[in-house]
Amino acid sequence: MTATQSSSSLVTLYDTDYMQWIAITVDKLRRQDYNHVDWANLIEEIEDIGKRERRSLESNLTILLLHLLKWQYQPNKRSGSWAGSIVEHRRRIRKALKDSPSLKPQLETMLSEAYADAINQAAAETQLPADTSPSECEFKLSQIMDDSFLPS
Repeated sequence: MTATQSSSSLVTLYDTDYMQWIAITVDKLRRQDYNHVDWANLIEEIEDIGKRERRSLESNLTILLLHLLKWQYQPNKRSGSWAGSIVEHRRRIRKALKDSPSLKPQLETMLSEAYADAINQAAAETQLPADTSPSECEFKLSQIMDDSFLPS
């Protein structure tokens, strides 16, 4: 397939060779050949990028909360691995928010669901009952993101 083929050919290519579809689409955009761009799939891909960024942020928040909970409720099992994970996921969240500041207000709304997921994961990993942790997150977002904060 050449870079000058029609957008209808690109629709088919999208389903059969995704990487080639990307290369041709980028080429058409660079050449400003807007009449031959597969707009429907391109718009869908751009929307998916936003969804992936949001899911990644929520996943990092969940893992961070998981290790904070384990740190709090299993003090005799605290490890460098848990501390390292806490540092790593704080760093990932900060980088995501630096790259996309518009996600910052969403972090607060993600907290409740991420906390519930963290409780379930912590219960599975620690064999402690899920009700060991309060049903509402007792950590403030400022604490969660504070490098010096570890629950006691």
